[in-house]
Amino acid sequence: MNPREKLRRLFDVAIAAADPALCVPPYLPPDDGGRLIVIGAGKASAAMARAVEQHWSGRLDGLVVTRYGHGVPCERIRVVEAAHPVPDAAGEAAALSIFELVSGLNEEDRVLALISGGGSALLAAPAPGVTLAQKRALTSALLRSGASIGEINCVRKHLSALKGGRLAAAAWPASVLTLAISDVPGDDPAVIASGPTVGDPGTTADALKVLDFYGIELPAALRQRLASGELETPKPGDSRLARSTFRLIASPRQMLEAAAAEAQRLGITPLILGDAIEGEAREVAKVMAGMARSSAQHGFPAGKPCVLLSGGETTVTLKGHGRGGRNTEFLLGLALALDGASGIHALAADTDGIDGSEDNAGAFVGPDSLARARAAGLDPRRHLAGNDAWGFFAGLGDLLVTGPTRTNVNDFRAILVE
Repeated sequence: MNPREKLRRLFDVAIAAADPALCVPPYLPPDDGGRLIVIGAGKASAAMARAVEQHWSGRLDGLVVTRYGHGVPCERIRVVEAAHPVPDAAGEAAALSIFELVSGLNEEDRVLALISGGGSALLAAPAPGVTLAQKRALTSALLRSGASIGEINCVRKHLSALKGGRLAAAAWPASVLTLAISDVPGDDPAVIASGPTVGDPGTTADALKVLDFYGIELPAALRQRLASGELETPKPGDSRLARSTFRLIASPRQMLEAAAAEAQRLGITPLILGDAIEGEAREVAKVMAGMARSSAQHGFPAGKPCVLLSGGETTVTLKGHGRGGRNTEFLLGLALALDGASGIHALAADTDGIDGSEDNAGAFVGPDSLARARAAGLDPRRHLAGNDAWGFFAGLGDLLVTGPTRTNVNDFRAILVE
């Protein structure tokens, strides 16, 4: 098995560890003979819904919304596809339909919420008085700014009809059980898909601080509504959330541990650097390149052969007009920092199968990447300056294309030191 095959094997094992078909069934509630209303949002929500259908023989209906291309056939639960990461009208309509499904329920009703990464963009119904166009513009600006996912979701919650605990509040007094697959650093329930079924500790003032810090302009009327607290979210301890229960069923840590176990089986020493790593992708790459070089030369922090594993969600501050996502940008920064160091290979990919908004999950880097690029007339520094990592790796034929995986436990990075 060559280095690239080993890295791909570790990635495939990590994905399998977060497969909804395995993660969902153990957490399903007991079937009491009553009706179960299933709602959900996220890149894994359709696969989660199918897992529910396959293990639930009682009365069942509902609706989930997932990203375009991430749907799967379901018989009793309706699956809608919508845009991600910038919301569209299909996501708005799906969110309004979910709101209608959970409104007017009673204490005997049960709601099962299937939540995964991507749900923030897919539950696109704006708060009253906020337009979809305003949400689209703010989302686009935040994504370009380099803001963290926690900061982006803080703003999203306060402009939404369903996020930040509002979905569970709408379902009151029915019971709500949330099964969640985490794609956020720290696995905070209030951040995963912007926490539609849990209380929001953040405030409208916090949302304004995020927008002001990144210099993002707001329409005057919307700024005033945030400043007044009119768009505040339900907080922890809100009585309408008293019958809402949250269960984390898959996380970045679990997928890294699965990959580490597989590395050991292959005779490679694994070192998990962390499951919640954040920061500018190209800067994180410099740090990890230093660790890989140290392992290769000095056997620290791990002796050869080893693999440095990490998860989390880096960011990219867009200054150019190229194509790519945070994982390919990380890899391009890593290749430049390693500068052809022998025996070091790497893979970085988004576990949902889509890096940013392109058609690839991520890419590969090897000791010969820069030499091959220059022979092909590709300037790695120019591609990095223009945020065009996709173009760089496409030119090398080194993109990792998996198609939608229908799960999402955030970024997977593996640096193999032979």
